Amino acid sequence: MMEGCAANLPTAAAAAAAATMNPQVPSDEVSAPTNETSTTPNQNDSKAAPLQIGDTCQIVWRDGTTELSAEVIERRRAPVAFTVGSDDEPSTKRSKTDLVTVDDDANDAGQSSNSCAAELTATDFLYYVHYLEHDRRLDEWVPLSRFKLSTLQRSPADETSLDPHSSGHHGAGKSGKRHSRSAIDPRSKRDGRRRSSEMSNTDDFLAAAASSDVETHSAPTRIGGGGNFHSDLAELEAEHHEITKVKNIEKIVMGKFEVEAWYYSPFPAPYAQAETLYICEYCLKYMKNPRFFVKHCALCPHRTPPGDEIYREGKLSVFELDGRDHRVYCQNLCLLAKLFLDHKTLYYDVNPFYFYVITEVDEEGAHIVGYFSKEKVSAEEYNLACILTFPQFQKCGYGKFIISLSYELSKREGKPGSPEKPLSDLGKISYRSYWTHVLLTMFSEQTGEENIQIKDISLMTGIKTEDIISTLQSLNMIRFWKGQHVVFVTQ
Repeated sequence: MMEGCAANLPTAAAAAAAATMNPQVPSDEVSAPTNETSTTPNQNDSKAAPLQIGDTCQIVWRDGTTELSAEVIERRRAPVAFTVGSDDEPSTKRSKTDLVTVDDDANDAGQSSNSCAAELTATDFLYYVHYLEHDRRLDEWVPLSRFKLSTLQRSPADETSLDPHSSGHHGAGKSGKRHSRSAIDPRSKRDGRRRSSEMSNTDDFLAAAASSDVETHSAPTRIGGGGNFHSDLAELEAEHHEITKVKNIEKIVMGKFEVEAWYYSPFPAPYAQAETLYICEYCLKYMKNPRFFVKHCALCPHRTPPGDEIYREGKLSVFELDGRDHRVYCQNLCLLAKLFLDHKTLYYDVNPFYFYVITEVDEEGAHIVGYFSKEKVSAEEYNLACILTFPQFQKCGYGKFIISLSYELSKREGKPGSPEKPLSDLGKISYRSYWTHVLLTMFSEQTGEENIQIKDISLMTGIKTEDIISTLQSLNMIRFWKGQHVVFVTQ
């Protein structure tokens, strides 16, 4: 019997004595001592077995009042300085001792995984959780003290094997397979016109181009684009989800703001595992060391993005950049944007795109607040590939301004445009709101005597017909009247 487990088991004499003191429990029903340890941790039990990948439980949200259902998708050793049972948030600073797996510890010490499991308890770990029915941007590392262990539900894998280290590393997840984050190389070549979308909100090719080393000249198959769905696509999506499921950077410091990151971004080593990245808001150079950041900001010669200024009104200014001419800046912008976009798959091949950077201008310089990109040549007539307003500037109207700017450019080109599909959750809300505003504003100016067709509305607004129809349907404004479909508007 392992010494660590034997210390917690009652002896037969102690069990019999406990039964004698309680007349409601007959002595012949006292269970004999066993070598098993309870696998469901108690809120105050510091010797309970660690939680496993796939376990679900109610977790207290950051405000301390709300409880949300969450699933454990990863775990790591808690920092040594973290006090067990404390309500304070643990430090998320990574170190070699934090990131090694239990099996690695056992191998270094020349011990078996079973003996290592007996030494480590649930409070020795931090758990990376995904809140069910919520976006992945809310995923975070939490200590055991925030779990409502009375609601814990073990994963099916735990029922077949209660030893958390009997079948490989603890981070294997439900599939039992560990993926390397280097499995998808974002620098891989693209085929034909391109195999994956620039935008995270668009064709979820999920690094189909990046994960392939063989260059092909066949046209890409798009999700929701009329092509056939390949079985490999689901595997690529699952692999992408596995690789990017844990945020590698906790937060960034950009200008005067400290911003929490939302998603994984493939920054090159050694920046990829930094707790905090420091980013110059003018040239987008990223650094790990705060002293270097302060020195760089004092000496940086740039005060505006590169490229041509194409719009200015008040303190708002827009710069147009060619990805071919300003490759490093655009690559840094894509890596930065990936921290806030879930399925963005293109980071380095920026040559085929124009980038439009929106800034707020003051006496210090032009501070970046968001951007959008578009293909130089789009066979599908997309007028926007990727759109982002940085979190510190959201809910200020910049999203609608960026969308409006993309349509104004389409009008100047003389052809309607549309964003790449599918849209993200926030992108869908922003576009639906913009389309509704434009259409209702236009209808309010009509007298009702004009016979306007959908294609006429498309030419007037720059919005493609399918987007107009879907918006009118959502507003319940399309009716069947006298053998034809008409737009029904009430005063």
